[in-house]
Amino acid sequence: MSVVGPRPHMLSHTDKYSALIDDYLVRHYVKPGITGWAQISGFRGETDELWKMEKRVEYDKEYINNWSFEWDLVIVWKTIFSLKAFMNAR
Repeated sequence: MSVVGPRPHMLSHTDKYSALIDDYLVRHYVKPGITGWAQISGFRGETDELWKMEKRVEYDKEYINNWSFEWDLVIVWKTIFSLKAFMNAR
């Protein structure tokens, strides 16, 4: 596990959403993280609707495709100091 990266999902979510969302398994190309781009963008917590998981995966793919050490620092900074990190999840 890493500090920054796509948050790990339950195995049942992997089975379910890999059949419903294109490129869902791309998230597994990198180590999972404690925080990530999707989480600081408000997509964290329960995923009771498909669109929420689609948005989370979209943010995860953006992070994977544009990864840099500097971006990791920004994500850590925003995790600590952003109000979104402490607001209700979507």
